[in-house]
Amino acid sequence: MNRRDLLATSAAALAASALPVSARTPGAPMPQNRLVPPVAKKIPVTIEQLGRVRTDDYQWMKDDNWQAVLRDPTLIKADVKEHLLAENGYREAMMASTLPLQAAMFEEMKGRIKEADSSVPSPDGAWEYFIEYRTGDQHPRYMRKPRSGGDAQMLLDANALAAGKAYSEVSAADHSPDHALFAYAEDAQGSEVHQIYIKDLASGEVLPDLIGSATGDFTFSPDSQWIFWTNRDDNGRPDKIFRRPVRGGDASLVYEETDDGMFISVGRTADDAFILISIANQETSEARVIPAATPTATPVVLEPRHVGRLYEPDHWGDRWVIRTNADDSIDFKIVEAPTASPGRSSWTDLVAHTPGRFIEGVALVKDYIGRQERADANTKIVIRDRAGAEHEIAVDEPAYSLSLAGASEFDTTTMRYGYNSPSTPTSTYDYDLATRERTLRKVQEVPSGHDPADYVVERLNAPAPDGELVPVTVLRRKSTPVDGSAPLLLYGYGSYGNPIPASFSTNRLSLVDRGWIYAIAHIRGGSDKGWNWFLTARRMTKKNTFTDFIAAAEHLISRNYARAGHIVAEGRSAGGMLMGAINNMRPDLWAGVIGGVPFVDVINTMSDTSLPLTPPEWPEWGNPIEDPEAYDYMMSYSPYDQVGPLPYPAVLATGGLSDPRVTYWEPEKWVAKLRPATTSGRPILLKINMEAGHAGSSGRFDYLKEVAHDYAFAVWAIEKGWERA
Repeated sequence: MNRRDLLATSAAALAASALPVSARTPGAPMPQNRLVPPVAKKIPVTIEQLGRVRTDDYQWMKDDNWQAVLRDPTLIKADVKEHLLAENGYREAMMASTLPLQAAMFEEMKGRIKEADSSVPSPDGAWEYFIEYRTGDQHPRYMRKPRSGGDAQMLLDANALAAGKAYSEVSAADHSPDHALFAYAEDAQGSEVHQIYIKDLASGEVLPDLIGSATGDFTFSPDSQWIFWTNRDDNGRPDKIFRRPVRGGDASLVYEETDDGMFISVGRTADDAFILISIANQETSEARVIPAATPTATPVVLEPRHVGRLYEPDHWGDRWVIRTNADDSIDFKIVEAPTASPGRSSWTDLVAHTPGRFIEGVALVKDYIGRQERADANTKIVIRDRAGAEHEIAVDEPAYSLSLAGASEFDTTTMRYGYNSPSTPTSTYDYDLATRERTLRKVQEVPSGHDPADYVVERLNAPAPDGELVPVTVLRRKSTPVDGSAPLLLYGYGSYGNPIPASFSTNRLSLVDRGWIYAIAHIRGGSDKGWNWFLTARRMTKKNTFTDFIAAAEHLISRNYARAGHIVAEGRSAGGMLMGAINNMRPDLWAGVIGGVPFVDVINTMSDTSLPLTPPEWPEWGNPIEDPEAYDYMMSYSPYDQVGPLPYPAVLATGGLSDPRVTYWEPEKWVAKLRPATTSGRPILLKINMEAGHAGSSGRFDYLKEVAHDYAFAVWAIEKGWERA
């Protein structure tokens, strides 16, 4: 089904369901002639687990054949499809008045993108590699040009690859070390099941022996004779590493991970001395290595896995350099070890652990180490030479983002980094590690115009209930008053140790330039203030994430940046779980809640071992199958399970039919349970992209339409009020 057919079908469903009514649900004010939302049938299913009993009225929404649906969405059950299309039609009708605003916001967002643009070329050997967009292109073109000068060569036109497809995303692309081949991994459903293509750059032909059922993760051997890739099994998990000759031939199993709770991937060390297999979950890791000289050798364990210990190795010419949390180094340290004996007994500190200074990552070139550090929700870059001398790259601003990109070749004295802030577009620099000179290579252009001086960026610290201070980044126009009158969007995530950087986004300006204040709550569960910031909001302390977000909102209200009931909260994925929790805990604070691909059916998902992310995420949330305490704690905040008769704000839940991370039925079930429960009469809406997965639409302009839709919902929620209650 193409997009036009889908919209036509949605319109038909809308015509059948959108009828005026005169009755209303007791306790829920409903004006005359309001559109009737789809009513989800209830088929109660009783689940007994660890001596506990729960009833799920909407378990039928999960397709029993979901694994096949991820690979072919047309296989979805008829009754589920009918309900999803009806929900999409109802939302379209309810939000029909916002269509002009959606269109205006889309044009604004598109106008801030330089349509004909290219990345700063990355030098490697005799070539420089880059991507470019032409005017009107939805997808990039992958290019290279001779380093000494000359015409550019197109390696891949992702627009041609996407032609005729509802969804197409090139998730990974790389050239072979000898520059003769170019490989790329395409996801053609949004399900993150990839096909890997290999192109002969001399002939321009794609080799006929394609690689299927891949995660998208691959690497060439340093001698360019072999390709290694990660397999994705029928349940959507990475389970095996395979190898085959690059130009075709039989695949050989290199490594198989038997623990469903671990993720695996394959790559090369910075100096191309080893092929590296990484095995990890949120708290435990292991690496296995294959010498470049013998790419068909059996991988050797660098250091056996030990629960609670994380380590990430790379090779620095004559030694291993390893980022690790060993020896209670909560915020990580860097150790070194001899090439021949890389195990734990040989580790010696290179950069000692400093509490509160989180070492996020390490980049290596021949004579220098670059590391990125995070503290107090800001970042800095530290350069270290082989003699141990260090210097910093830092910025004196209240809130900003520095990102170390490293280098694309090992024998160089140049690393690349980027800088931006909520008000300042991205600048890309090449930094000479020896002379400490930086060269500005590119400044992000905003064709429709942008003056950072028109905006104010502030950093607040909101007191949490336990006394911790939660950083809050605020962006507003200078002309926007701080008197509680401005609408405010508060964004949060707070899981997996992923920080939310204080970075630049042109899309946010469509709210900020309309007099909104945009705020980011750097809550626990992320690593914004160090790795312990993450550790104190997972498993049995997960609720700190939710109370931190509420504390951020209350602090913004107390400082007159907002007022209660005049805030729209937004979060995606695990941030969508945050949205579900704060929606139940403090519905009075929000005019609207946007849960993007929201992980809300926590108990059911974490009890279903067939789902791709369930076993790997027990370290994050707990295991409700075996641990009664984890079950009870999880149940106490699970957004779906805690829905009750409350005056909920307007809610928009979004999802993707082929999403393997947060399956479509989570937002569908959440909406089905919220709508009859709310006592406010405010709309509960569902938007399912029937042609995409977790990340939404693949084209750059199609994605902007989704952002414009969500922001228009935010404006609508504030302006409706609801009809001033």
